[in-house]
Amino acid sequence: GSSLRITNSPDFESKSSYSVRVRTTDQGGVLYSEKAFTITISNVNETPTDISLSANSINENEVANSTVGTFSSTDPDAGNTFTYTLTTGTGDTDNASFSISGNSLRITNSPDFETKSSYSVRIRSTDQGSLTYDKVFTITINDLNETPTNISLSASAINENVVTNSSVGTLSTTDPDAGNTFTYTLEAGAGDTDNASFNISGSSLRFTGSPDFETKSSYSVRVRTTDQGSLYYEKTFTITINNVNETPTDITLSANSIDENVAGNSTVGSLSTT
Repeated sequence: GSSLRITNSPDFESKSSYSVRVRTTDQGGVLYSEKAFTITISNVNETPTDISLSANSINENEVANSTVGTFSSTDPDAGNTFTYTLTTGTGDTDNASFSISGNSLRITNSPDFETKSSYSVRIRSTDQGSLTYDKVFTITINDLNETPTNISLSASAINENVVTNSSVGTLSTTDPDAGNTFTYTLEAGAGDTDNASFNISGSSLRFTGSPDFETKSSYSVRVRTTDQGSLYYEKTFTITINNVNETPTDITLSANSIDENVAGNSTVGSLSTT
């Protein structure tokens, strides 16, 4: 009729104005007039369509309030500005573990892969016209090799007189990382006084010679555990020698002669035992 209609939905960002030429013809069908019109598309604030995060993983043990990544928004309107907030809804499980400063997502506490390896947060982008878009992000914690924290020895005492290279006990390591493997060595440093009297085979601490309580009743050794990534921990152990009742080895008589004619029950000599 008399309505000028746009055929497809207009998009200011694609084309902001159009030129059309219109003819009006009277009822005679011969007389007419033509005129060009410029049709302007009014720019309307539109809702953001996506949120991006520059990185969605962070190493374990980073300090509190470390930045995971920075946000940016996709929006049909060029030049829009955005604010970012943690918002409730599907996927907001771990919102309490994060904060936002400007466009940076920060983890509130130092992350630990062994405690929790991934987090889910729900983020809202709001443009200057209060239009919003929400998106859920999974934040992954990167597992790092961590230093062992302790060494244990299954037994710290051994009987005297055991054979050479007898095992005192088995060494084991406490480490934040499950599944790590360890090697053990005798190491120089405080507490290594008697390292030379021991050796290590695999995870067994062995006494190199045969110990003798009467000669030395305790020993001090310094042991290092090293994981597959070359991180290590050292600890000093005191090894106690158990005193064992031993067979006598000799009898001594203070005199082995006596004069004739002494009275009955006279003493020949005194006995002593080694």
